[in-house]
Amino acid sequence: MRSVLIDGQIAYNAVSQLFNSDTFRILLSELIEDSAKKRTSLINFFNLFIKDPTAVSLEDRYDIDAIIQLLLALMVNPIEKIDSSDCYSFPNLSDKRELVVKFVESLFSLWRNKHRFMIRQDSYTSRRLKRIFKQMVLVKNNTDLRSLVLSTYRQILINISDVSLKILRQEPGGAQVGFLVDTPEVLPEATLNNAKWLYDLQFVWSAVFEPPVIFYTRSNKRRGIFKVVDRPILDKISINDPQKWFLFPILAGAKLIFVIVNKEYLALASGLVNLFELASFGKIKSKKPDGLYILGLPLDFFENEEDFNGIIYRENDGTYVAMVGDHPSIDYFGYMKKMVLTIHNLLVIDEGRLPIHGALAEVSLRNGKKANIMIIGDSGAGKSETLDALNQLKEEVSEVNILIDDMGSLDILDNGDVVAYGTETGAFVRLDDLQPGYAYSTMDRSIFMNPNETNARVIVPYSNYAEIVRPTKIDYFFYANNYEKCDEGEEIKFFDDVEEALEVFSKGARMAKGTTAEKGLTYSYFANPFGAVQRKNEHQKIAQRYMEAMANAGVKIGELRTQLGINGFEQEGPLQAAKALLKLIDSQK
Repeated sequence: MRSVLIDGQIAYNAVSQLFNSDTFRILLSELIEDSAKKRTSLINFFNLFIKDPTAVSLEDRYDIDAIIQLLLALMVNPIEKIDSSDCYSFPNLSDKRELVVKFVESLFSLWRNKHRFMIRQDSYTSRRLKRIFKQMVLVKNNTDLRSLVLSTYRQILINISDVSLKILRQEPGGAQVGFLVDTPEVLPEATLNNAKWLYDLQFVWSAVFEPPVIFYTRSNKRRGIFKVVDRPILDKISINDPQKWFLFPILAGAKLIFVIVNKEYLALASGLVNLFELASFGKIKSKKPDGLYILGLPLDFFENEEDFNGIIYRENDGTYVAMVGDHPSIDYFGYMKKMVLTIHNLLVIDEGRLPIHGALAEVSLRNGKKANIMIIGDSGAGKSETLDALNQLKEEVSEVNILIDDMGSLDILDNGDVVAYGTETGAFVRLDDLQPGYAYSTMDRSIFMNPNETNARVIVPYSNYAEIVRPTKIDYFFYANNYEKCDEGEEIKFFDDVEEALEVFSKGARMAKGTTAEKGLTYSYFANPFGAVQRKNEHQKIAQRYMEAMANAGVKIGELRTQLGINGFEQEGPLQAAKALLKLIDSQK
């Protein structure tokens, strides 16, 4: 059990609600099993409660009920009083205080190491104040749970040890994230007729975070490229146990995508709502989804063994259906984010528009000069890091308004201008490559993923939905070169013609930074393995047309050397590139 679902309908005010719950029993059994398997010192405590030494199962071998009753007794009485009382039949524990303290501490730590989610079923309402009230009820229930867990933990320690607690730490003991769920009414024309099971699922309409939110997932890399198959699959899919699945209606730009998540992967889904806009039930009611994504399907569902890593089918009506299997290797947020964006990009290509794997920012200087800069590049190319470094140049830079952090799309207006649209309201970036302390300055709003490992990531909200879906005219269009070292003043190179630019962009060279399973200098068509590679023939024609349109509209197309892939330049490279961009904008007439 990695994910714990907590009932959000309940007001938590009694210790019995904790100790008599199924969740607590599972938690205690897990601690006993782990202690027995590893032969830790805690097994000496549990061996005091053996009821049948010959039994195989935990429930039969250990008296779990007696351990729970002991904890309830310790809420009221000191340990020495329990030992001397005829009312209790527990083993004598006064001479084993340190072992009992270790048991309580280990149990509390195991609880806090779980991914904890509070789920409250509450009807969605279009009235804003009523929605806020419903959110506050969820907040209160989680606050009460947190207070109850902490006070129970402390009171038991006080009754075990004769040493007073000198330091009290308000450690997170409640849910890390709370979700409000409901089943919306959907108009017949907005319903996917061959997927009626969808509308039995719990749709998430709001989320509440309890910072700092830190998740430790079983993987920290994404592997391979998602396969696209042009045939329907939806009529072969069904969800047998709807209570174990949650539906997150996400807006990737203007595209409505239903993300259906197995409860064991709710940590990834939590990152999803910190990165994308949640669609309102009003939109769900009237609009058929453009795509579906199911994460956590049983492995035996997939026709080919390797397909569990990510496969996308196209229905006859143009709806894309993506699937990823239930496997430790996919327990990484990149599988959540990139699959959603791949669906978005496939839809954009079908419309004849150009999907972009890159970042876009409105950069304003203190002297009044400004420019809209788009930087193209694959994961780890230095897009976000360069814009972050630019934002650190406070003496000259007034504002860096990020409209696209990772993925967007281009369109050509009737007057010939090329404009960009974003997809995300947040950023999913490597912790190692950010300026020191930057991520922690927003930790009350961010989600941290595996902060103790290589490729540690943080999901930071940075914009609002209205801004990212507004068309933004492009002034500069750069390819992020993270693999070539350069001297100061050589960070920017402009192309002489469209063909030269297309050759560099199409090659998609990048020094891999460990964000995927790749290493060393790699190549990815148009730096975009998320739809562009799968639809390469169609994409090539679109890219040619858009590059020519940009050149005709006066957009300057070039290459920006971020040097992020060069050892020792992880911070200096993007900073050098940022200074070059600053100089470029300042030189404008």
